[in-house]
Amino acid sequence: MVVAARAQIGVTRLYDPAYVRLSYPGGDVAADRGVCTDVVIRALRTQGLDLQQAVHEDMRANFAAYPSNWRASATDRSIDHRRVPNLRRWFERQAWSLPVSDRAADYRPGDLVTWDLGRGVPHIGIVSDRKSYRGRPLILHNIARGTQEDDLLFDYTITGHYRPKLDRGSASVARR
Repeated sequence: MVVAARAQIGVTRLYDPAYVRLSYPGGDVAADRGVCTDVVIRALRTQGLDLQQAVHEDMRANFAAYPSNWRASATDRSIDHRRVPNLRRWFERQAWSLPVSDRAADYRPGDLVTWDLGRGVPHIGIVSDRKSYRGRPLILHNIARGTQEDDLLFDYTITGHYRPKLDRGSASVARR
């Protein structure tokens, strides 16, 4: 997953939060653009998990379990999986949650981390297998400049820590 996220560097050059009507399943915005969630969506897709489909199906069956930040009255398979709060809820529902920690050693390559950038602005990234000169894991993410690999694990308030549980045999997610 880390390799797939890193492969987006230099390809996804733009931060573009525009709403785009996506095909379903497997829909994606243009490869040269996206937001932080698109880095995660694309990386997990290489592991056999289509977050667009997984989140849509779970939201359709359990709509009230998801955040109502957008006052939506129904699911939208073009955007629901591209919203950090929805991904956080889906990860929690898959039992991917781990304790938030201030110890760099607790974060492994491929873990997913969410932050509050301030004023309630959410962000998500993937823990890299590379470390900074300070010994902190780098993060693969898109925060205004396209996909990058940066030392920012502890720069913002961490709101979630998740470790994907992917069934390598069937490339499906273990459902609770």
